[in-house]
Amino acid sequence: MDWLNLPIAQPDAKARRAAEDRQQNLTKPPGALGRLESLAIELAALQGTPLPKADRVHVTVFAADHGVVAEGVSAFPQAVTTEMIRNFARGGAAISVLARTLDATLEVVDLGTVTDPGPLDGVLSKRIAPGTENFAEGPAMSEAELNAALEAGRAAVLRAKQAGAQIFIGGEMGIGNTTAATALLCALQDCDPANVSGPGTGLDAAGVARKAITVRRALARHKPGITSAREALRCLGGFEIAALVGSYIACAQSRFVAIVDGFVAGSAALCAERLCPGVRPWLFFSHTSTEPGHRVILAALNAEPILDLQMRLGEASGAAVSVPILRLACALHNGMATFAEAGVSKKSQ
Repeated sequence: MDWLNLPIAQPDAKARRAAEDRQQNLTKPPGALGRLESLAIELAALQGTPLPKADRVHVTVFAADHGVVAEGVSAFPQAVTTEMIRNFARGGAAISVLARTLDATLEVVDLGTVTDPGPLDGVLSKRIAPGTENFAEGPAMSEAELNAALEAGRAAVLRAKQAGAQIFIGGEMGIGNTTAATALLCALQDCDPANVSGPGTGLDAAGVARKAITVRRALARHKPGITSAREALRCLGGFEIAALVGSYIACAQSRFVAIVDGFVAGSAALCAERLCPGVRPWLFFSHTSTEPGHRVILAALNAEPILDLQMRLGEASGAAVSVPILRLACALHNGMATFAEAGVSKKSQ
């Protein structure tokens, strides 16, 4: 796991200045396109070019099960994780439709469901175990399992980069994973579980309260021994969450832009920044989830999402929906004429 100690790349200051200068000379009042301008400038700095692009997008959905489901923290049965993997393979899931519409590459990585879905087109079997352990009773993962999950995230980024992608999107699927994300957030930010536990797959008020009680019990068991973000992830996370952590770190190390999805992906982004400070600048935040803990994560990372469509599906769906905005920002930045090119007079003062 020596790769975790590799240096984090720095945004390209020269490309940023060139993109800022271009924005100042396009045929519009400065700032008239609002965040479309700043998104293009930020992307330019990260891609190291005055003319950024978001055409080639790679989406990896990491899937895994969670032992904490035994505590009754989900409105759906655990079998749904495997069933959704099959749905991804058939092209029937939301992210499947979005990826087709965006002409994005989509892969699914099975990191360990209770039931093995078997060979499926578009699904990579990288099974670590049949799900994590119940973290209300003990650590979710062993050291070896955590390392394997982190490495799976890095490997996905390397595949995407080798294929020529310009944007990486990580998604997740795992019944019970909003409980894991809530526990991880509480450990990293010292939150009260009652304030950040949400409905997840559709829990009623009693179900949300049960989730908060489960998280509080897990924190009482583990938090005295959690001395690092890595230990928080091992004790309270999930295989798919750890894979997202690994993917964000790998993106930041290899000058590769990532778009972060909603609450579960956001908890992974927070953990990645705590593990390897400097990851944050390489992340675009796609949307504001309706899960109550997500706003806490966004504030902790000083992140302003691109959209707020009241989504909470996961699967990388919110991240995919934000891609057209980035593409339009690039198109405007790259394609508009400058005042000199158009023969238009600039403002007098």
